[in-house]
Amino acid sequence: MAAAAHTAVPRHLLLNDLLKRVSRSFFLTVNVVPRCVRDQIGLAYLFARAADTIADTDLIERERRLLFLEQFRRQFNTDEVIWSEVQAIQAAVTPHQADSSERQLLERLEDCFRLYLELGADDRARIRTLMGTLTNGMVMDLQAFWGDKASQLAALPTLNDLDRYTYYVAGCVGEFWTGMVCAHLPSLASWDTAKMAAVGVRFGKGLQLTNILKDLPRDLQRGRCYIPAALLQEAGLTPGDLLRKGNLPQVKPMLDKLVRLALEHLDQGWLYTMAIPRREVRLRLACMWPILFAGATLQRISASPDWLDATAKLKMPKGQVYRIMALTMLTGGCGYVGTAMWGRLRKQVG
Repeated sequence: MAAAAHTAVPRHLLLNDLLKRVSRSFFLTVNVVPRCVRDQIGLAYLFARAADTIADTDLIERERRLLFLEQFRRQFNTDEVIWSEVQAIQAAVTPHQADSSERQLLERLEDCFRLYLELGADDRARIRTLMGTLTNGMVMDLQAFWGDKASQLAALPTLNDLDRYTYYVAGCVGEFWTGMVCAHLPSLASWDTAKMAAVGVRFGKGLQLTNILKDLPRDLQRGRCYIPAALLQEAGLTPGDLLRKGNLPQVKPMLDKLVRLALEHLDQGWLYTMAIPRREVRLRLACMWPILFAGATLQRISASPDWLDATAKLKMPKGQVYRIMALTMLTGGCGYVGTAMWGRLRKQVG
């Protein structure tokens, strides 16, 4: 089936509009990256969000979501998009979206694929590899967690499974990001791409582990325990123990181990950031911000007496976000200033 007719919209305008609707914070980040990679990174993010929306649409039975994810992934196997399958995904998944931004993203999915086909062959190949890996994480979610509520709680089996999951959904983004910026920025010609991509994997894992720890109580209510069963067993705990917020004193030492692991990953992310030439201010800022935000988030959750309370607000306040952005921008991504901020946040994490 041929793609439906559409009104031509300049690529950057369409991407900016969708990114602002889907994630204001990512929109701010992607608009600071060098222009030569902005569209590619923004488009990859939109594809990742679309896949995540497909996987998380609980009103559609699990087997159908797995089928739609496989159809979505198939669009990246070659340079031939199967428009009828894209339209079938849109028709099945879009009506179930209560979130207007996710609904609009799915409504514009065909436009996203058209923009993808306009990219150069090498950039398409990078996005193709990324989406093949990212969707593994979403399939892993649907297969590991068989229920959608707290009474059906299941946990990832081992720490290795958690590490594999964080690679699938975020670590591979570090590889993608490194490959993309190295291909387009002459200032990174001296980088060992493979070595820096491996560091980028650690960067991504740290960000994802931070998100897992922040979202822990809400994920538990959805039947998903990303804290490995083996780690819980070592502490004499079960996944169900995490559902009772009064258990935080017994649970916290085990959770603190994961906070330290996240910090170790983020330390590698900071080394990655400092390896970016000083003159690449935009790229430095795009890497600094998520690490500093993650550090501030880890500080808040590790100090919170309500870490296991699904109603608690553990996300860092917007005022702190804007202060970090303003200070790093005013100092031009200065390594001394940024490193001092990261060091101070790191010390504040309990």
